[in-house]
Amino acid sequence: MRNQVVTPAIVLSRIDYQEADRILTILTPSNGKVRLIAKGVRKPKSKLAGGIELFSTNDVTYLPSLRSELHTLVSSRLLNNYGDIVKDIQRTMYGYELLKRINRATEDSPDEAFFDLLQIGLESLNNLSLPTEIIELWFSMQLLRITGHTPNFGTDVDGQKLMVDSEYVFQHEAMAFESTADGPFTANHIKVLRLSVAANQPAVLAQVAGAGVVIQACTGLVQSILGNYVRV
Repeated sequence: MRNQVVTPAIVLSRIDYQEADRILTILTPSNGKVRLIAKGVRKPKSKLAGGIELFSTNDVTYLPSLRSELHTLVSSRLLNNYGDIVKDIQRTMYGYELLKRINRATEDSPDEAFFDLLQIGLESLNNLSLPTEIIELWFSMQLLRITGHTPNFGTDVDGQKLMVDSEYVFQHEAMAFESTADGPFTANHIKVLRLSVAANQPAVLAQVAGAGVVIQACTGLVQSILGNYVRV
């Protein structure tokens, strides 16, 4: 008899199937990304519906299939619902973007770190006092870190220590800064970028005095790096 799998999970996507079913893509800490069929879940009295909501962590039990990659959802239970996300349209849209990014980034290399990153991202979006711009920068930088594409924020393209009184441009091929007159990046930008790598949650960035004025430029840089190296 096949053994059922019990695991925490975050739903990445849901697709209606036939009259009352749904096909789910979930992310788990130990088993990576898993595809499930939730039979009858769209029926009014389905016991499965409450534990497969978006923007939540759930405890799911599924029966592995021996013939396909589509397994069968047996039971589901809501663990944490990040319901405040949907109170704000910007947060809601970015919440969907986080799910899509993780879904694409985990096509080839599912890892527990992705589950932890997404869970903290959703928890942070649920905190309405935390600006989404800070969450976006932190999440994007952590995605670079997990996938092994962290830029060099210690030395420039020539191996020299980055200086407080210098200005820089970023060289994508070298994944490092280059000193230049009137460059768009200063020591304040580099400080925020370093912290976005080191911080275990985005709320840490919000505590940096004056961070807001450089967040936009830092986010633009990190997004361009993500576009080159990570499938997002």
